[in-house]
Amino acid sequence: MRWEQGRAVLEGMLSRGEIEKVAASRAQAEELLAQARKHMRTARLAMESDPIGAYQLLYDAARKALCAVLENQGLRASSRGGHIAVYEAVSAQLHPPLGQSLRSFDRMRRRRNEAEYPRLGSPRFSADDVRADLAKVEAIVEIARKVIDQMQPF
Repeated sequence: MRWEQGRAVLEGMLSRGEIEKVAASRAQAEELLAQARKHMRTARLAMESDPIGAYQLLYDAARKALCAVLENQGLRASSRGGHIAVYEAVSAQLHPPLGQSLRSFDRMRRRRNEAEYPRLGSPRFSADDVRADLAKVEAIVEIARKVIDQMQPF
């Protein structure tokens, strides 16, 4: 069965060059999910000693989980679309009903950018920041794992 939800959004993103078609790969999707799980484990271990690094790993875990959904469908964000395109492409296909669970990704993307491109006086990162988003990233990885079984190549 062809997945129709969000198809118009994806076609628009393809035409604007924000995402591109690639060979659909369940194996690549599984590898990205495995990397996401490793990143979460490492973030747990590093959150006290290196909260910035742990948060970046946590964000990358969420991003890789969303990328896994797209890879399984034969889609990938382009350099033009970047990380936001990953979020928008997956959200378009899953909201409703699962899109609400993905909303924390965009907030985390902005927060992670504060670590990557710090400004004087910007909020500091702590282990509590990592703890606060860990469950949200676990939910995103679980959603990706479940929907990969349901979504066919685009």
